Amino acid sequence: MSYEYAVVVTYEQREKVFQYMKIIHLSAECYPVAKAGGLADVVGALPKYLIQEEAEASVVMPKYANDWMAGQQFETVFEGQAPLGDWQFDFRIQRESDDTLGFPLYVVDIPGRFDRPGIYVEQQSGIPYEDDFERFIGFQVAILDWFNQMRVSPDVIHCHDHHTALVPFMLTQCYRYRDLEQIPTVLTVHNGEYQGIYDHGMQNLLPYFDYQNAGLLDWDGRLNCLAAGLKTCWEITTVSPTYMKELSYSSHGLEGLFRSEQQKSRGIINGIDTEVWDPETDPMIAHHYNSRKMAGGKRKNKQLLCEKFGLDPQYPTISYIGRLAYEKGADLLPDLFRSFLESPQTVNFIVLGTGDRSLHYQFEAMSDRFVGYFDAALDYNEPLAHQIYAGSDFMIMPSRVEPCGLNQMYSMRYGTVPIVRSIGGLKDTVVDLGEPDGYGITFYDFSLEAARHAVQRAVDLFGQGRTMAGLRKRIMNLDFSWNASAKKYIALYEELST
Repeated sequence: MSYEYAVVVTYEQREKVFQYMKIIHLSAECYPVAKAGGLADVVGALPKYLIQEEAEASVVMPKYANDWMAGQQFETVFEGQAPLGDWQFDFRIQRESDDTLGFPLYVVDIPGRFDRPGIYVEQQSGIPYEDDFERFIGFQVAILDWFNQMRVSPDVIHCHDHHTALVPFMLTQCYRYRDLEQIPTVLTVHNGEYQGIYDHGMQNLLPYFDYQNAGLLDWDGRLNCLAAGLKTCWEITTVSPTYMKELSYSSHGLEGLFRSEQQKSRGIINGIDTEVWDPETDPMIAHHYNSRKMAGGKRKNKQLLCEKFGLDPQYPTISYIGRLAYEKGADLLPDLFRSFLESPQTVNFIVLGTGDRSLHYQFEAMSDRFVGYFDAALDYNEPLAHQIYAGSDFMIMPSRVEPCGLNQMYSMRYGTVPIVRSIGGLKDTVVDLGEPDGYGITFYDFSLEAARHAVQRAVDLFGQGRTMAGLRKRIMNLDFSWNASAKKYIALYEELST
């Protein structure tokens, strides 16, 4: 079955046959199919909002051997064989039959490459897969071979992060895809910390191209997938305006490239899926509420949350949700929390996340030492995350690097006040209470002293009951949905297609 036939059948039923611009997103992650971070949340939400703007949006991702995939029905829409250097590999393109995500989801099935539970690493050991390059170059080649067979090509190919960043290079350089080279490409950098860097010998796995242009793959003497995509895509976007500026002076060696490509670059702030993140309907929280009936809902959810972690709900409860990683500033948290837990003040702290093993050990020791005031769940737990957003008073994000950040938007949606370092997307989405129309707590320096001052402001704010209640109601009514951002993407696609 061809791609066009599958799409025509669906859209004839909806009386929307090829009327709208066709945008195809390529990504390693998509919520709720497979998630390691915020990339999945973006790719799982943006297409739905593009469809609301009367675009025809879909997602293509690898077919992992995880529980979500196992629970869905798929139909094969294309089968092929593609080159990986001197070898050939078989692949299938399959479509999720019922469109349960609100948009068409296509998966690339490559036997022996993606039929594993983990996205990037072995689930048990946490060790990255040794065939990482082969996996994702095969994924991208299979997609382009599929596109080569389409009677009607996409209007725009939207690539996400380095796992799909070789698509713009192959479209412009590989002889195999010459018929596709006029399709506009957008490359969104969700996190410039991860670039897909390999030995130059790996370029021999790409379909044939003019080796006089091999320099497009190079950055600092290595094959750099992200750099290749930045050089060859039609448009670069990042997930917040401030992060776009930051990349030009802090991007792990790509600063000069971001500066040289700034004429085709723009920052568009991420939104959140307000259907998934809605305290009035969220099936993952114990008690539903909205901004009009906020006080009772927050109180009941906090009571349940504190019972789970053995804390006293009468005290301010400050939580951290996220990877325990350097860029998230998680290494600041143990000393920060201890400075309050060892003081006469009474504050609750909760941590949910996994990552750096030394932080695991510290948090485990703190859980034993500060029983009744601190606890940590050192794993990935989506339902618990929702309950923490609903039951906490404050959410802390001390990031060293934060391209956009979604947790601060989730927390405000649930009436939980953000405490954030003013950087990247955190700066674009949280205005300090000390500023006109401010609604959050921010700090600038990455230091224990600055973070401690911010937390102290939160503790003091908690003691001002009426002010705190008014602030909660206000942040719940802020609009962080994808609506405005989707319109900006539509405008970008239209620019590229004309």
